[in-house]
Amino acid sequence: MDSIGPAGCGPFPAWVPVSARRYIAHTEGGQSIRALARLGGCHASTVLRQIRRIETLRDDLLVDEALDRLGGGVGAAGPGPAERAGGSEGKTTMIHKAIAPDPATPDDDTLKREGRRVLRRLCEAGAVLAVAQDMEKAIVVRDQPDGGTLRRAVVDRELAQAMALKDWIACEAPGRIARYRITAAGRAALREMIDGPAAATGFSEAQQGFDGPEEAARRLRYAGIDSPVAALARRRDRDGTPFLSLDLVRAGERLREDFELAQMEPRTTQNWDRFLTAGTSGGVPDLDGLRGAEAARARVSGALRELGPGLGDVALRCCCHLEGLESAERRMGWSARSGKIVLRIALQRLKAHYERLGDRGGLIG
Repeated sequence: MDSIGPAGCGPFPAWVPVSARRYIAHTEGGQSIRALARLGGCHASTVLRQIRRIETLRDDLLVDEALDRLGGGVGAAGPGPAERAGGSEGKTTMIHKAIAPDPATPDDDTLKREGRRVLRRLCEAGAVLAVAQDMEKAIVVRDQPDGGTLRRAVVDRELAQAMALKDWIACEAPGRIARYRITAAGRAALREMIDGPAAATGFSEAQQGFDGPEEAARRLRYAGIDSPVAALARRRDRDGTPFLSLDLVRAGERLREDFELAQMEPRTTQNWDRFLTAGTSGGVPDLDGLRGAEAARARVSGALRELGPGLGDVALRCCCHLEGLESAERRMGWSARSGKIVLRIALQRLKAHYERLGDRGGLIG
């Protein structure tokens, strides 16, 4: 079996580019360039150019780490069964070490699901992915007008490595803290993800973990480059002051981060609308003994109970599901341009709730 074929045989997930597979097969597995060309049905010069290109990319921190991780499951090359039996030399294969692939390497579904979330954040104006050599996680940050930065997403390092190897992101400022921006290939990949089967059914990665199929199908996916809260924050009142202050934007992002973190536990079907019915009580949620995704779920539940019907609806739609304001107004039966006022009130209430919650409701990371 061709271990570098497009189906992702051997230790490689299917998302690994063919050029990277050939590079690893040559440098780690000892396969000759001519043997790789025969396996791929191409000219040896094509394989040589691919290998040279990948070698030049090893100056990139994430690409270098990705190649080291993927190359760990490849052993020395040897003759294939046909060669040992005296057959043609065109049957050259690779021999792999008898070890399983690194479990931290993202599979194809994870790369597509999480990649869509991260690429959408990187499409925002001024957003970059920051990676430090001694940190296990990478973060997507965005510069603010006051000179500060706003954290937009937390990314597993293995996922960031895969995105760099696929040329979805590129390093623009190497150093102790490297900064990556989305590339044209990354934008094209995001469009393909959005226009694929998930877009046809109205599903998004933010909905699959909480709603059943019927509820998720009724949701409208926000496919723009900005979240509704970020877009609204750029508007100004008549006196020139921002429509949303930075602390209100952070409150909305805090709810969104908890919403995303809660999806990291095993898939469950939960309809968040039950927290928006009349009669629910707000207050600080009981977080004793809860950690990780379970604690995040409790924080989201407490925030929605605190906001109640109406305010909770618009916060859930615009902050968590990233549904546009005009769409939310139509679906809620509100008058045009009223959604931004209601959302600002919801964010003010949410900010006060988080102030009462204190350090127990900290952000991810």
